[in-house]
Amino acid sequence: MTATPGPTPTIVLIGHGMVGQRFLEALAERGLTATHRVVVLCEEPRPAYDRVALTSYFSGRTAEDLSLTDMGFIREHGIELHVGDPASAVDRAARTVTARSGLVVGYDVLVLATGSYPFVPPVPNKDAEGCFVYRTIDDLLAIEEYARTRAATGAVVGGGLLGLEAAGALKGLGLNAHIVEFAPRLMPVQVDDGGGAALLRTIEEMGLSVHTGVGTQEIVTDEAGAVTGMKLSDGSELATDMVVFSAGVRPRDQLAREAGLTVGERGGIAVDERCRTLDDPHVFAIGECALAADGRVYGLVAPGYEQAETAAATIAADEASFTGADLSTKLKLLGVDVASFGDAHGTTEDCLDVVYSDSRSGLYKKLVIGRDGTLLGGILVGDADAYGTLRALTGSVPPIAPESLVLPAGASGGAQLGPSALPDEAIICSCHNVSKGAIRGAVTEHSCTTVPEVKKCTKAGTGCGSCVKVLGQLVTAELEASGVEVDKGLCGCFGQTREELYEIVLALRVNTYQDLLDRYGREDARGGDGCDVCKPAVASIIASLAPTIGASGYVLDGEQAALQETNDHFLANLQKNGSYSVVPRIPGGEITPEGLIVIGEIARDFGLYTKITGGQRIDMFGARVEQLPLIWTRLVDAGFESGHAYGKSLRTVKSCVGQTWCRYGVQDSVRMAIDLELRYRGLRSPHKLKSAVSGCARECAEAQSKDFGVIATSNGWNLYVGGNGGATPRHADLLAQDLSDAELVRLIDRFLMFYIRTADRLERTSTWLDRIPGGLDHVRDVVVEDSLGICEELESLMKDHVAHYADEWATTINDPEKLARFVSFVNAPDTPDPVVGFVPERDQIKPDLPLLTIGHRPLEGSAQR
Repeated sequence: MTATPGPTPTIVLIGHGMVGQRFLEALAERGLTATHRVVVLCEEPRPAYDRVALTSYFSGRTAEDLSLTDMGFIREHGIELHVGDPASAVDRAARTVTARSGLVVGYDVLVLATGSYPFVPPVPNKDAEGCFVYRTIDDLLAIEEYARTRAATGAVVGGGLLGLEAAGALKGLGLNAHIVEFAPRLMPVQVDDGGGAALLRTIEEMGLSVHTGVGTQEIVTDEAGAVTGMKLSDGSELATDMVVFSAGVRPRDQLAREAGLTVGERGGIAVDERCRTLDDPHVFAIGECALAADGRVYGLVAPGYEQAETAAATIAADEASFTGADLSTKLKLLGVDVASFGDAHGTTEDCLDVVYSDSRSGLYKKLVIGRDGTLLGGILVGDADAYGTLRALTGSVPPIAPESLVLPAGASGGAQLGPSALPDEAIICSCHNVSKGAIRGAVTEHSCTTVPEVKKCTKAGTGCGSCVKVLGQLVTAELEASGVEVDKGLCGCFGQTREELYEIVLALRVNTYQDLLDRYGREDARGGDGCDVCKPAVASIIASLAPTIGASGYVLDGEQAALQETNDHFLANLQKNGSYSVVPRIPGGEITPEGLIVIGEIARDFGLYTKITGGQRIDMFGARVEQLPLIWTRLVDAGFESGHAYGKSLRTVKSCVGQTWCRYGVQDSVRMAIDLELRYRGLRSPHKLKSAVSGCARECAEAQSKDFGVIATSNGWNLYVGGNGGATPRHADLLAQDLSDAELVRLIDRFLMFYIRTADRLERTSTWLDRIPGGLDHVRDVVVEDSLGICEELESLMKDHVAHYADEWATTINDPEKLARFVSFVNAPDTPDPVVGFVPERDQIKPDLPLLTIGHRPLEGSAQR
């Protein structure tokens, strides 16, 4: 099968990784997809995905989550994408590319983005059963399968970035993990001896075994050819069931070699400053396969993106060149921040080092300073919050003394520089080469007022994400500098944020909304009725602090009842036809046959629609408001209570069956889920809370898509926070690992109360974690390390909640005065609402909605009455 160029010029891209995808986007931005046919030959069975975040697959992210390819973009621009069909030959004379499938495509321009391949040391038995490389999603799938079925111990050859991530993945799979690094320290390219020592201490404290200064001599196998160990260069042997090679990469330039293109002595397709190959002006090379004009092969994604943009610009006849790139990096390895920038190793003549080291805390910070005070580079281990600012200041003289920049915040003599100290030409986003001036321009010239708007306008923050914190500071600073008043008040009634109102209520024991409004509201709001924004927000604050501040914890008591949102007014979820749904709590998803029968009988007797929810509960739809107390009474008599499906509070704690039934389970996940759900039931918060407990790393309960999720390990429990499976999915981050039962509960207590204390109105934990200054690291410092000294208070607040919990349904049905509100018509309490009707569907019911018509033409609705 042959495809030849026609009147429309053809661009063929070989390789569809991160750099290849960026090249396609650059073509589209320059309008080249409208004037050219674009054909992509992709070797892997899936389109471009985020290889930088590859290890997050073991934290629950799927291949779809990692994907960088919007198929809508591919279709919109008419790009012909062939996955699983790599190029097998290039005929430069005929200007054709042949794919493995036999497809032959003619080209006017050919772009090679073939990436790199893993380097495997030439040691005996390197291809034995149980030996793997760590490069693609398919590699990870193979490692995962072998680890779960054949291995208890694993060794990683290579202590660089991918090696440490691979070791963390093996540990996460429940294996005893070893790291073997030939260099005398971990991450020898990025950090020096001091940084390596700090990193080593922290990683060993996590339970990983590290062997530095030794090489692999031989892979030892059994009679069947499977791995049983390794022989090391110091004469020692290491017993292991599997080996993962992560000892660096080499450019994939074989296709270019066979096509007669010039390659470097140590590999890489030689290109000029415009990323054109030296031998053929019709052929370009970008990314890890290219030997750039400065004689380097760049293995980072940011230089690859810059090369992609240079190639696209050259094809479009625009001026562009690539003569080198910033090799600065900020990484999080096994939960440890590691960053290096500029001349990190101090190779500049007559440079000086300014070093701060705290071995107890695993902190190491080094700045390299020139004789004239110029910041040349640096290394940060354990705390890289200042990376964005310091990297941007590289090449200039900082406005304060260098030693002040390495001291921890709060230390005597320590100082922090904000983004205002940066010059406009400072690069804020190295992935997309976006300067401070461009970000300021997005605000002042393009009227961007939020970080998402600036991201969309400039692409800043859409790569590795390490610049997002500085980006947010710049946007706020520029708005304020432009005279735009950034009102952070909750609403028109209060000038304070929700967090500030929480502190006022807690510190001054303010236990009514009206008192808070009259004393601390805006001048023109005092004495008024408030608004629909602040009333439920303050109601939530008072409810979450009720036992501590002396307020009633029952949301329908007195003034509280008037503050609640629609669902809380009737302790049930309002549905589209005016009926309500009833969801009893089923802790951990565990229910007896008798409990199932009771729910079935209630649903049958009241004619309710029933459905199993995603939270492992049974939802009963179609109850009229006057039926709610009758339904609750039968449920409460049978031992059920409110599931709080209607409130901004804990919904469910899902679970798998755990070690009690499952052959893979390593802990009793059901018992833990029940304990957690009963502990946090009824806890009012800024938004709903969802949780789950998985009994092993297979993650059947989907804990990493929850606000707080728990995954069992052979040593205890791992706690993940900030997940969200809704409209804007976010995988949770690991907060702490290998916790005992008591440690787990204590950290969740602290985390939830800190979230309730500091989150904005209607802010999920996922959004809060991304917004709060310092992000996960700050939250970890507060709730794990007690950096603010408030953990005792957080635990006390949770203790008060647990001690004073009362079921809202039971409280309601035992109070005749409260029952009076559950009617459709106050003046006719026994009359049901005639609008609430149903029609049959699939042996159950569904709402019978009033028919909306224009003239006699039906537009929307259900069956005619």
